[in-house]
Amino acid sequence: MKERILDLLSNTDGYISGQHISELLGVSRTAVWKNIQRLQEEGYVIEGIKNKGYRLAKKGDILSLYELKCHMDESSRQAVADQGKSAGPFTGKFGSEIHYYDEIDSTNLQVKRLAEIGAPEGTLVVGDCQVKGRGRLGRVWTSPSGCGLWMSLLLRPEFSPMQASMVTLAAAMAVRDGIYKVTGIEAGIKWPNDLVCNGKKICGILTEMSMEENRISYIVVGIGINVNNRSFPEELQEKAVSLAMLTGKNCSRAALAAAVCRSFEQYYEMFTADGNLKRIVPTYNQYLINRGRQVVISDHAVSMVCTSEGIDETGALLVVREDGTREAITSGEVSVRGIYGYV
Repeated sequence: MKERILDLLSNTDGYISGQHISELLGVSRTAVWKNIQRLQEEGYVIEGIKNKGYRLAKKGDILSLYELKCHMDESSRQAVADQGKSAGPFTGKFGSEIHYYDEIDSTNLQVKRLAEIGAPEGTLVVGDCQVKGRGRLGRVWTSPSGCGLWMSLLLRPEFSPMQASMVTLAAAMAVRDGIYKVTGIEAGIKWPNDLVCNGKKICGILTEMSMEENRISYIVVGIGINVNNRSFPEELQEKAVSLAMLTGKNCSRAALAAAVCRSFEQYYEMFTADGNLKRIVPTYNQYLINRGRQVVISDHAVSMVCTSEGIDETGALLVVREDGTREAITSGEVSVRGIYGYV
């Protein structure tokens, strides 16, 4: 009932009386009042004036299944309207099935569980809080409630397992575009899986694959974005930043999730159609903060200093060693950092 009341408030200019709501929904005015209170507790600013009724004054940043579906529907309508400008037909499959949790162990783990019972490609899992969030190379990913966008998408591709690592780069482009569309912030990409602003990390991407008989059963793309954080633990203060800290205002996480899904479909369709990243490479390299810089490449055992030249169509990082030899670095267990720090 809350969602139906919210629909009425969202689609009404001005005030709507409690009596009118109760008549439209076939419930008592007491039930209407109780559900209005629940919506207010969830963060909706609903004004109530005697003899006038209720008015939705402000939504703010509210993450819920209802808000995710609303923004996904709006994003899909816009994508259909823009179809003539896009690389191909818009299907809207990414985010067409949404699972939302106030608290979850890990959105990646939940997508894996759903994949094992037949969830379709494009299934989206979003959690307000993760208690076992993970980053690349097994690192802990802090995922507190009320401030970040912790989401994972399910893919069921037909391409070779050798091509799977390229999905991460397509996802990085989608997140970069989604952030720009919602906030106007131009984030950079730190190969292969981080988004960076002002030299600090704003997003990480963890791609995991399940195989069966030498073919891909499914891929999970996990995305963690620092959205409305106003501070970070001391050990992260020099490394992390949020969209709110950059803009000075909160951002709708539901709107951002929808924007990322819409952009991801565009890049994923390009990648699967070509079998490589050739159409994505020029734009990716434009936003690659490592490009043209000296970086330290480490595989836990050996470190070497190289100059980054950008990526090739397979997603490998092209580098020049100090002795002038060129090499293509694949992601795997490799870590890339700037000479003097994170970037």
